[in-house]
Amino acid sequence: MAAPLMLPRVGANRRRALAVCLCAGLLAAAPGVATAQEAGPAIKLVVPFAAGTTTDSVARVVGGALAGTLRQQVLVDNRPGAGGTTATEQVARAQPDGQTLVMGTVGTHAINATLFRQLRYDPRTQFAPVAFAGYTPLLLVVPATSPAKVPRDLAALARRGEGATFASAGNGTSGHLAGELMSQLGGRMIHVPYKDGSQALTDLMAGNVDFMFYHPTAVLQHIRSGKLRALGITSAARSPQAPEVPTLAEQGLPGVDLVAWFMVYAPAATPPATLERLRTAADAALAQPEVRSRLSSQGVELRPLQGEALAAFTASEIGKWAELVKRSGAQVD
Repeated sequence: MAAPLMLPRVGANRRRALAVCLCAGLLAAAPGVATAQEAGPAIKLVVPFAAGTTTDSVARVVGGALAGTLRQQVLVDNRPGAGGTTATEQVARAQPDGQTLVMGTVGTHAINATLFRQLRYDPRTQFAPVAFAGYTPLLLVVPATSPAKVPRDLAALARRGEGATFASAGNGTSGHLAGELMSQLGGRMIHVPYKDGSQALTDLMAGNVDFMFYHPTAVLQHIRSGKLRALGITSAARSPQAPEVPTLAEQGLPGVDLVAWFMVYAPAATPPATLERLRTAADAALAQPEVRSRLSSQGVELRPLQGEALAAFTASEIGKWAELVKRSGAQVD
């Protein structure tokens, strides 16, 4: 009689490993289950600004959700520099295969069209919009010690002495250009640019400048602590984050609707079928309650824009900000 076949003993850890391998093999063979190979190569979502910025935060929320609906990896690629122009130009010239996208902003795709006289890309013709990720209004804030209680009080300050000063995170930013609106009220408004918004806020709270336009998430904590006072908001409607703050339009500046916004774009020559796939996936991603909640926690409000309305919105924003750029004298070569 032949000796029985002796099988080696398999330890618990090895048994688990074998089970995982077996399950993975069965899943790969099962119909309807996506594998990395089926999903295709990773998509790059280029962010033209540094990690930790609002644009970067929005891109990471949108990119993560888009990866889920596409069932494809989406990598956020930060490429800061030159006010966002360098990375935006690179995406404009990228292979139009749907693998390279950019998280565009009001700066890169509206303000820069007029701000830079020799801009090396055209936001009107070199990009195809994919999805509107949302917007953030700007709050008009003054130090708690300021005598200004409503926007028109700033005109009285501007007529005294050398004029009224307003801070911003830099020349040509949405905060800078929104500040130019105050010149409509009369008096001399003097722009004081800073390297970043946090420095500007510090000087504002110290009373070294008279007012500033900035994102609600950055200033609401200081308003609630009593260090700042909000005089108005630049969006067409009041913000859910600060419903007690009236719009500028409600206070004698009709038609004001200036917001910082975020939109995903692809190179213009991307095939229609590829664009449709990206747009469908992005719309599904942004419709998810958890995604909307995460964006809202960052002060980003949604606006129902899809399809042809996306390109029309970009064109209207270019025209809207062009007037303020020219008035500010901030244009650069």
